[in-house]
Amino acid sequence: MKIAVVGAGAIGGYLGAKLALAGEDVTFIARNRNLAAINANGFRLIAEDGTEHVARNVRAVEKMADAGRQDAVLLTLKAHQVKDVLPELRALFGPDTMVVTMINGVPWWYFHKLPGPYEGQHLESVDPGGVIASFIEPERIIGSVVYPAAELVEPGVVRVIEGNRFTLGEPDGTRSPRIEQLAGAMMKAGFKSPVSKDIRGEIWVKLWGNLCLNPLSALTHATLEDICRFPASRELVATMMREGQQVGEKLGVEFKISIDKRIAGAEAVGAHKTSMLQDVEHGRALELEALVGSVVELGRITGVPTPTVATVYGITQLLAATLAAQRGKLVVQPA
Repeated sequence: MKIAVVGAGAIGGYLGAKLALAGEDVTFIARNRNLAAINANGFRLIAEDGTEHVARNVRAVEKMADAGRQDAVLLTLKAHQVKDVLPELRALFGPDTMVVTMINGVPWWYFHKLPGPYEGQHLESVDPGGVIASFIEPERIIGSVVYPAAELVEPGVVRVIEGNRFTLGEPDGTRSPRIEQLAGAMMKAGFKSPVSKDIRGEIWVKLWGNLCLNPLSALTHATLEDICRFPASRELVATMMREGQQVGEKLGVEFKISIDKRIAGAEAVGAHKTSMLQDVEHGRALELEALVGSVVELGRITGVPTPTVATVYGITQLLAATLAAQRGKLVVQPA
């Protein structure tokens, strides 16, 4: 398969390198030092056990038009970055090109082919003005939930922290020939890539934790285990998860584990800083709308109150605005 990776960071690098090592035709869309490093040295992957593999049969381009039409485009950006690549993105599209959304949070296409009364609704929080939907035909979409953790340690070099599962799913739940082809390529590369009949349910499993743990960590600078073990914050997490569950259930999602088990799973991860806390510490834009604002909007659409989620969302919005205005970052350091 011809596969373009849009977002040559940690997850994109992990995916692209392993797919290339398995024989797929991989092109990274990259810039600056990352672009130069990939073209000079290939993409180096440091596995969980410390072994290293170099995918030399890859190329990197800055302009998407130089990559040409692809069989699949893997979007491994953060949700708020998608709009920035839209003007060029269509250069990668042929008649049957799949767009695989490997992005945290509620996707802009959530209501596409969703059975029930909400089909066709628009999510302003993640796609203001419907700009993304106007550029990317919904028929191209393959949903995905990203479970691994990895880090870009230097240009063209990714270290895998843990995990190799990328769930895939058609928005309408079918097991189409194209998703079978994509899942086959992923599995050949060594990934666990089950095809889900309910990709939105999979999205909610991860979102359920992200909607509360990410903003609380950004506000408090606490790790996952600290948030889950401190009684007041643990109860706050549980309250936010209850509100989120009520929204999800109104949309037809079945939650197959309890809130206590979901919190215990987050606690078991240990002294981990969420992606949103890392963004606060590095002065990067926060992935707030897809992870939290979208849940507030879904609550409005379904008529489900989300007062606690909305309050935490508002406070975190202020933090994000303050950091952006000051072009600053916040890091807790020893006194």
